[in-house]
Amino acid sequence: MQIRCALVGMPGSGKSTVGRQLAHRTGVPFIDLDHRLEETLGTSIRQFFEEHGEARFRDLEAQELAKAAAQPGGMVLSTGGGAVLRRENRDVLRAMGPVLYLRASPEEIYKRVKHDRTRPLLQGGNPMDKLRALYGQRDGLYRETAHYVIETGRPTVHMLVNMIMMQLEMAASADTGADQAPH
Repeated sequence: MQIRCALVGMPGSGKSTVGRQLAHRTGVPFIDLDHRLEETLGTSIRQFFEEHGEARFRDLEAQELAKAAAQPGGMVLSTGGGAVLRRENRDVLRAMGPVLYLRASPEEIYKRVKHDRTRPLLQGGNPMDKLRALYGQRDGLYRETAHYVIETGRPTVHMLVNMIMMQLEMAASADTGADQAPH
């Protein structure tokens, strides 16, 4: 099964880890949008944020997302946590294929990222408060963008990949059935 999907969710929800495994398992390219942006920028996202601000970063993120989504063929695309903030990005994601929201609570995310110094929006102040605020701001946008919500609380990466595979296979067979229905 050739898959083409995108993963959205909060920073630390597992998009890169799960995406890499899903792409490996299905034999399609894995595109980590944040990694691609760092290559394009020639610096870390954190450094770019500090020097040029979030608005400029979001402009470049939208450009890179559009380029990645325009690539033909199968892929697993992992977006940055804030990619859904712009309507144009949400539209691009929904048009490219199934979008999966890897949903994790702020408390679960905090456990995963509390020692990670590379996440610009979690630096300074109280990271738990920032995560709760980000979640409050973005959860609805993730849900609006996603075709499927995958709860990441307890399952292992392997189990999450299996859950996603089942979801995508069911969606593909439903699409095929609809295409073959008598008119």
